[in-house]
Amino acid sequence: MNLRKMAPDWVQVRGRRLSVAFGKRTVGRRPLPDFLVIGGQRCGTTSLFRALMDHPQIERPTMHKGVNYFDLNYDQGEAWYRAHFPMRAAAADTHVFDASGYYMFHPLAAERIGADLPGIKVIAMVRDPVERAYSAYKHEFARGFEWEKSFERALELEDARLEGEIERMVADPTYASFNHRHHAYRRRGEYARLLEPFIKALGRDNVLVIESESFWSEPEKEYARVNAFLDVSSFVPDKFERYNARPGRGLSPEVRAELEAHFAPHDAALGDLLGHAPVWRSTE
Repeated sequence: MNLRKMAPDWVQVRGRRLSVAFGKRTVGRRPLPDFLVIGGQRCGTTSLFRALMDHPQIERPTMHKGVNYFDLNYDQGEAWYRAHFPMRAAAADTHVFDASGYYMFHPLAAERIGADLPGIKVIAMVRDPVERAYSAYKHEFARGFEWEKSFERALELEDARLEGEIERMVADPTYASFNHRHHAYRRRGEYARLLEPFIKALGRDNVLVIESESFWSEPEKEYARVNAFLDVSSFVPDKFERYNARPGRGLSPEVRAELEAHFAPHDAALGDLLGHAPVWRSTE
């Protein structure tokens, strides 16, 4: 039971503000993150986040999962960001991290991360982009951020909704685009294109890509890869749970075929990056 989430919204907001205010007063003892989980959205990042929290050498932000600094709150400054992390002694053998499903998609995040945290390690999760797109639609609709009652119609509107939004975000770094954040169903699944800026900014060896299907089918094996990548002790949580799955009717064959065709070249490019075909394409 998460008592923090059970509190009224106003209590949670006030608690966060007080925590950040205190954090700023003790910012000299608070580290910047040692690694980041950058997304993608609806790819199992919450499940990975919970598994990482179990590791005895890894600590999360103090108040909530995602600080959203490099995407939505960059204008708040480094002291504000540090204020979200737990205090630690200089010799403490811990790794603190931040996780945001939007970092991977935000057009300025990779450049900001590379400038402020050069050489930091990042973990990206990818999933069958067809299933990811449909899951994202159900997620946004359930939260009231999507109002189109059919996935097909939301796909039809995607290009018009996103037209000019990236250009506006680049021109005005304080601009937060609702449509870019909540209505990108195809574009968030074009993984190789989204990962390229992080590889350019941080180096290929500092970017770990995990296929969600593999994480869910062989969690111990994938978690071991994470341990090795982060250079922390070998550890296996007592259990791995899948969070935030949303049930719903299946996709129509026509929509599935259209999306599979759209993603084919993007999946091929991801395969070049991974060194093998994505698991959702490996049986073709």
